[in-house]
Amino acid sequence: MSTQTPSHPGLIDQLEDALGGKDLARRAEILRKVTDLFVLRSGSFSESQIELFDSVMSRLLENIESAARAQFGSRIARLPDAPRGVVRVLAFDSAIQVAGPVLTHSERLDDATLVDNARTQSQSHLLAISGRKVLGEAVTDVLVERGNRAVVSATANNAGARFSEFGVTTLVRKARDDGDLALCVWSRPDIPRQNLVKLFVDASETVKNQLIEADPRRAELIKAMVAQATDEIQTKARAGSSDFAQAAQLVRELNAAGKLNEERVLAFADEGSFDKVVAALSLMCDIPLGAVERSFVQNQTEQIVVLARALDFSWATTLKLLLLHAGVNGSSRQQLDVTFANFFRLQPATAQTAMKFYRMREKANKPK
Repeated sequence: MSTQTPSHPGLIDQLEDALGGKDLARRAEILRKVTDLFVLRSGSFSESQIELFDSVMSRLLENIESAARAQFGSRIARLPDAPRGVVRVLAFDSAIQVAGPVLTHSERLDDATLVDNARTQSQSHLLAISGRKVLGEAVTDVLVERGNRAVVSATANNAGARFSEFGVTTLVRKARDDGDLALCVWSRPDIPRQNLVKLFVDASETVKNQLIEADPRRAELIKAMVAQATDEIQTKARAGSSDFAQAAQLVRELNAAGKLNEERVLAFADEGSFDKVVAALSLMCDIPLGAVERSFVQNQTEQIVVLARALDFSWATTLKLLLLHAGVNGSSRQQLDVTFANFFRLQPATAQTAMKFYRMREKANKPK
């Protein structure tokens, strides 16, 4: 193939006139003709010929109206041999109708250029980048950190996107109160399991319910992992607590002497002794310590009521337990008032049946 400058009848003369003149409409028309030629023979040019087109197109682009630049960008965005220089110029154009097509489709933009663009340009530019067929970790790092809700969501929904540890952490943090984003992260097969656990633990109740509805089986697995991890943390914390050791010893002695009863639990609650209450309920209900602790430190008011009713405690004692729970977890008195009706609706026999279920569940979740 000849290495001479590509020709077209009268094109060279027109180039000379257009490049030297100030008629913007004429420059736009010449750019269109040069683009016609390049598109027609795309894939057959040598590197030196592409460089020549790059130089000519770059000069023709100067000062022409936005609509003409946008049309030009749309035509070369998907060409695998589009001149790199002019593609970069288009990508950094402040008008998104000009920059958008190349940011989304051009293979001539490398990751370094995309990162630079994402760091300095508008959210519309970031959104265009998020739609690329493939997104490397360096690019997604910037998109999820700097991008608005639409950008982060589009990036997370992109099957061709790859995320670094930083990117995944940022996605999970931003998904805690965003149901749509959380569902997207939840469904990606490349998100490490420990990050899904963190998402589930940190998510708002509304988002958590959306995740459970979307994939009940995965949610149950995550719940089991959370329970296991929490048990391990709680076990270590108890092992290092002399206060808990003394409380547990006292509860065991009272139980051995036949003196561990509702009156004692009420006294512990009046003292505000979290350790004694938890140790007593664990022993009296035959439920693991970790499960009882979680009832108090997490938002599990209903489970506290079940424990109390299974032991046939009075509402006065149950209220003391709920107030202890409120002190730990920040529950309001209004919530406690609502619980009052549920307490009397729940029969002790039903609560005891529920207790059996709790025991079975804890045993199933216990690490082998």
